[in-house]
Amino acid sequence: MSQTITTTLGPVRLIGENATPIWGMSNAERNRRMAESAAKSGSRLAPGHELLSNLAYAFDPLLLRLALDTPGTLFTWGEAPIVGQVAQGSDPATAPHIIDLSDGRKLYNRALRKLEQPMVRELTPATRRAIERQSYFGAYKGVTDILTKYLWPELALILTRIAAQLRMTPNMVSVIGVALCILATFLFAKGMYWSGFLSGFIFMVLDTVDGKLARCTITSSKWGNVIDHGVDLVHPPFWWYFWGTGLVYWGLPLSPADFRFVMGAVIAGYILQRVIEGAFIRAFGGMHIHVWRPFDSWFRLITARRNPNMVILFVSLLFGRPDLGLIALAWWTILSLIVHAVRLAQAYLMKASGRPIVSWMDEAEAAL
Repeated sequence: MSQTITTTLGPVRLIGENATPIWGMSNAERNRRMAESAAKSGSRLAPGHELLSNLAYAFDPLLLRLALDTPGTLFTWGEAPIVGQVAQGSDPATAPHIIDLSDGRKLYNRALRKLEQPMVRELTPATRRAIERQSYFGAYKGVTDILTKYLWPELALILTRIAAQLRMTPNMVSVIGVALCILATFLFAKGMYWSGFLSGFIFMVLDTVDGKLARCTITSSKWGNVIDHGVDLVHPPFWWYFWGTGLVYWGLPLSPADFRFVMGAVIAGYILQRVIEGAFIRAFGGMHIHVWRPFDSWFRLITARRNPNMVILFVSLLFGRPDLGLIALAWWTILSLIVHAVRLAQAYLMKASGRPIVSWMDEAEAAL
């Protein structure tokens, strides 16, 4: 049994029926949203083709995007068709490019910077929660900071599930997070570091939740991305500046010369690191500097971004010396900037010598 629905992507043929919900919606609705999301990203079906999707299975959206790249591609799990771009009304078994994922092969997800076997699982009431968990972790970036990757995934999973059941949109979560971010800034300025940390911690977790909610429920939006990434980009220097002004309430103000040095290091260092990352992306075909070699992916765990910097400040608070924490943060920013500058220079030199700049994940995928 099958039904064909019309989307802005083109015709989508849904095979079978499935009443088991996933992330608060039917699997048919999830597939419709994935198709619409692909269309918003500029994807289109080839003339005379349709998107085929099996409602008995839940699968990683990556497979849909890959199927759209090459007409005639069909992903299967053994004999069962999963998702593909096939000739309209054709038998899936006759697709010219059939890729069986049951052999455990890994695929490189460039958007999320990770190499892994994409999720394909039969969706039943017994497997629903496990599938939601797997799709949630599948929405995580493979290369990110140490806190996002290891500390709060489980907490963020609980909050993402609650938000999905409450039918909250990612933008709702983002607005709550922005309010807490502003509150943390105010508390830091008043030297209320522990209260500021609590507000900032909740914001940082919600900063993970809104993105995962958007990916799991397929509800990403242009303005949601602007809000999420815009706040992420802008607020860290304000936190560090007002942390510095708040030291007066602890009787630990930095001297004018030290304050200028620290602020110059953390603000200029932060901006220059972002500039280096952008230069690398432009120079090397959209590849992010942190996926070039394994060292770069490892260094992203601890580089001087907001979350690792907050670890430094948290430890300094435990010892009652928030001033030393800010100074340590400045020196860590300088060191991180040097590492990024050296890596960019090495990449330019390698390119000038005629050697290709290729991500280690691309190489690993090709070797499989």
